[in-house]
Amino acid sequence: MAIVGYGNIGKAAEEALRLTPDMTPVGVFHHQDPLEGMEADVALLCVPTREVPVFAERLLKQGVSTVDSFDIHGRIAGLRQSLTPVAKTHKAVGIVAAGWDPGTDSVVRALMQAMAPRGITYTDFGPGRSMGHTVAAKAIPGVKDALSMTIPLGTGIHRRMVYVELKDGADFREVERLLLEDDYFAHDETHVVQVPSVDALNNVAHGVHLSRSGVSGSTHNQRFSFDMSINNPALTAQIMVSCARAAFRMKKEGRYGAYTLIEVAPVDLLPGDAETNVRLWV
Repeated sequence: MAIVGYGNIGKAAEEALRLTPDMTPVGVFHHQDPLEGMEADVALLCVPTREVPVFAERLLKQGVSTVDSFDIHGRIAGLRQSLTPVAKTHKAVGIVAAGWDPGTDSVVRALMQAMAPRGITYTDFGPGRSMGHTVAAKAIPGVKDALSMTIPLGTGIHRRMVYVELKDGADFREVERLLLEDDYFAHDETHVVQVPSVDALNNVAHGVHLSRSGVSGSTHNQRFSFDMSINNPALTAQIMVSCARAAFRMKKEGRYGAYTLIEVAPVDLLPGDAETNVRLWV
């Protein structure tokens, strides 16, 4: 397993790999490193979301399977569609959006839908630090450092609190305008606050509450809920490592292509053989 990118998720992925007995880390590759000739079964793409498509295509064309945590929900289907022919042509597997949301939460939502086909599901994030939104905020010209906090307001509605530390000479109003126009923030209530030090505020805690009320057959009042309180990069990295195991198995069995987590069999995420895991977990 190779790691591409060495931010919060890359560091957490390295730790997870070293504690995973059926995998061997072969190296950490930074953004500027040449990736041609990489000798790895699977590459974990721990790069900013907007850079994932380029890195995934480059590696899949080399026959290296990839796992990423691409988190722009509205673009996941398009990325999967564009990477599928590349992966199939070069006999590799790409697992797209393999974080916790999108990712494992997507699986939970799909199961809730199966249990009550008619109904409404709400996803309430936080309160906590959004890695994708934080990276997007840091990329705004004039921003030295940033922290984007997600505050749940209920029924799937969220407030974004974005704390920015500015570079010398930067205009706060211009930074605020650019940030509010960014696609990461344009669809939610967003407040931008200038602070002298982001490091004094920063932490990586996050969480989610999923709930569904619906109908099973003709029976109403079926209610399900799911809660997590997490360290954001640690969980994202662990899911990516588990998905790397699945990508390796899927490639070995000739199931080439690009997949999202709801298309991956849970048993392929687990160490050990399928027969043993069926006896343990079913």
